[in-house]
Parts: sequence; structure tokens; C-alpha cells
Amino acid sequence: MQVSHPAYGGRWAPRRFARMTAVVELADVSVVRGGARLLDGVDWSVDEADRWVVIGPNGAGKTTLLQILAAQIHPSSGVVGLLGEVLGAIDVFELRPRIGLTSAALADRLPKSERVSDVVVSASYAVLGRWREEYDEMDHQRAKELLTELGIAHLSDRTFGTLSEGERKRVQIARALMTDPELMLMDEPAAGLDLTGREGLVRSLSSIATAVGAPAMILVTHHVEEIPPGFTHALLLKQGKVVAAGPIGQALTAENLSNTFDIALSLTHEDGRYAARAL
Repeated sequence: MQVSHPAYGGRWAPRRFARMTAVVELADVSVVRGGARLLDGVDWSVDEADRWVVIGPNGAGKTTLLQILAAQIHPSSGVVGLLGEVLGAIDVFELRPRIGLTSAALADRLPKSERVSDVVVSASYAVLGRWREEYDEMDHQRAKELLTELGIAHLSDRTFGTLSEGERKRVQIARALMTDPELMLMDEPAAGLDLTGREGLVRSLSSIATAVGAPAMILVTHHVEEIPPGFTHALLLKQGKVVAAGPIGQALTAENLSNTFDIALSLTHEDGRYAARAL
């Protein structure tokens, strides 16, 4: 089965699942480091068509959760299912190319002198910085289409280090989509952006989230204002534990948000966007 994916410039892209399939399955997952329990008995399932936002305060375990989903760390206990495989029973280097990732830590590792087009195309080999690997014309065309769809094709020949923070975020998203991932992870993609940059990024992520054939998506954030329209589910974390999880209209409530952040909050939802304020 194939579907046309607008984020790929209308090019036909393979859809890997013929039916609804869980791409993430966590069963009683805990992570303990230095005596601190970063995640505590997390049960969670993500299907291929889901678009999840993970919300919680600093220290809630959001980044630790994303590191597990990116096959970067293993849990201290519990079972992690990723893309039909069990973490710990498969070589992580086989899993990682199937997972798109954007994060501040990854951005810091990207060579500042690298051309933007090379930052994107080098994702085909899962390398940071081009060396002697060869890419065919289809790879270069795909990178060009992704940059175009994200509105940054004019930056192709710029070096990554000369870009604004908002431009770097978009380049990272293009890179994450380069390999047609089955799971896309985004760790606070709007962090550090001004209002214009944030709104532009939210629009781009909403477009990707609602595209036919897009991968399952998980976005980590502190702020409900950064949730793109089209996201379907919410997971609220506090001190490593799940406060609420499920369809976004059921899980993301003023009561659950208040419990998560330990402050009385009001929550509004208008034109597909959320906003929270202290009472």
C-alpha cells in the first residue's frame, strides 16, 4: 500500500502498516539512576495513527521517556516494545534508522560548518556530518522536497551554524523525516523560539501531523500553547508517573493539568489551540 505524503512534496511514500499497529508499547517501565526514580511504572501504548503530546514540569521524566523511545537507553525494569521489536532483544542500530528524532542535544552535535542540504541528506546514513558516503539523486531530491515543504529551501546552501534558532528547528524536522521514519520524536521543538518562530513551527508540525501517511508522532513540551492542531492524544507526567493518558480531549483537562503542575489552572481550547492560565 502506498500513500501520497504532502510533507514529501507529493512524492509517493510507502506506508509500512496495512492495519492499526502499536508502534510503542510500554509495560511497567521504570528507570532508576543514582537512586533517583526518573520513570515509575509507566504503562503506555501508541498506535501508528496517533499524534501524542507529552506534557509535564521539569523533572517529570519526559526526556528520559524520549530517550527510551529513541532506543538510546534501556529501562531499569519493565518491557519496552518499539516498532514490533522488544528493546534489549534487538540491535538498537537496526531500530534507530526507523525513528526520527529532533532535540537540542542532537542540534548541538550537528556540525555548524555543514551545509543545510547535507545536514538533511546525511540522515540517510544516520551520520552527523558528511564524510565519504555517497548519495544518489533520489536522496538529494527528497531532501530538497522536505526543505521546500518546510519553507526553508532557500537555506539549502547556508551553513547550519549561521541559521536562526527557528530555522535550525525546521532543518532538524526535515532531517528527521528524511528516512521516512515509522516513529517521529520531538523534544521541546519550540523551546527558545520567539512568537513568530513558534507559530511558524506549530503550523509546520500541524501540517505534518494531519498528512496522510505521516509517521506516529510524539512531541514533548512544557506548554499547552505549543500543541499543534491535529495532535490526537496526551500523556501527562509528574515525578516519573502517569497522571493521565488518552485521547487529548479526555486526558488534557484543567483538573489533570493542575494536578500535573501543582497549581490551579484554567484551560481553554479555541480554533484547535490550547491555552493555560493560573487561577
